[in-house]
Amino acid sequence: MGLRRAAVIGGGVGGLAAAVGLRRHGWEVDVFERSAALPDVGTGLGIWPDAVAALDRLGLGDAARRVGRRQSDGVVRKPDGTVIGTIGASSVHLLTRPALLGVLAGALPDGVVRFGTAAGLADCDGYDVVVGADGIHSAVRGELFDATVRRSGAIGWRGTVDVPVDAGGETWGRGGKFGLTPQADGRTNWYAMGSDLSLFADWHDPIPRVLAAATDVLRHELLHLSPLPSYVSGKVALIGDAAHAMTPDLGQGACQAIIDGVVLAECLAGDVEAGLRSYDARRRRVTRRLAARSLQLNRLARMRRFTGLRDLGLRVALALAPRPSWSADLERDELAG
Repeated sequence: MGLRRAAVIGGGVGGLAAAVGLRRHGWEVDVFERSAALPDVGTGLGIWPDAVAALDRLGLGDAARRVGRRQSDGVVRKPDGTVIGTIGASSVHLLTRPALLGVLAGALPDGVVRFGTAAGLADCDGYDVVVGADGIHSAVRGELFDATVRRSGAIGWRGTVDVPVDAGGETWGRGGKFGLTPQADGRTNWYAMGSDLSLFADWHDPIPRVLAAATDVLRHELLHLSPLPSYVSGKVALIGDAAHAMTPDLGQGACQAIIDGVVLAECLAGDVEAGLRSYDARRRRVTRRLAARSLQLNRLARMRRFTGLRDLGLRVALALAPRPSWSADLERDELAG
């Protein structure tokens, strides 16, 4: 088998994971990233067991563990502080986005990632495979499929503050939710979903203190992607948000992008055409199911009526949920949320 060349369009989490994996399987890889450099600021990402296992398969799991923080179990509460239930999160590692990107990029030789360089399919004719890893508004996907980026109807808020907390968790109220996760550097990553941050002003401690300390607050509309008929077209494979952008309610965006990149690289260890078919078969069904489940949780969290019944159902679901565990099968996602 001669030298095979892959172009990866997009140098985010999924694109870099794919690049590392492809190089491990003998591919020559060029990553085209329009940004001038890796970001040096960013909020935290919860990396669940299957995604950490995927990083292990790249030889990067230990490095990710070192720059992250293992989470303790989180508590789900009502706005007055009443406990609804416990989220089993002790096998989840929280990494800032810059830290995770640094681990992935550090595994690539200088020059593989071409910063400040945009590319489209027309620029990649000479490659054996093209990986579309260019996000929810993917130009690569736009040339291949008629997909719709949809509004969830929710507004997301997030940031990082110098307010330490011992453990993470979420608070669900009428019309929204608020989450906290401690970072490795002693700071706290926070996120919220609601029409306005004033919704959380009288919720239990430390939420008001977190909001009072919050600067550089990020506000964004929560979007998701309509299901695609395939993640593959010709020699092009879509990964991450370009393939299955979902609302953040399961905390699975970065995790599934990592797994996409690893599985794609493993599938392409042999025949390209068969490998691309295998990638689509292995990843499309499971990620579509996760995206649908995440959107359902999004809608539940935004309920304004019958919240007592919702909280009772949430209490039962948390009590019956299996604990997250390491999985040898990267497609197995039932414990990922």
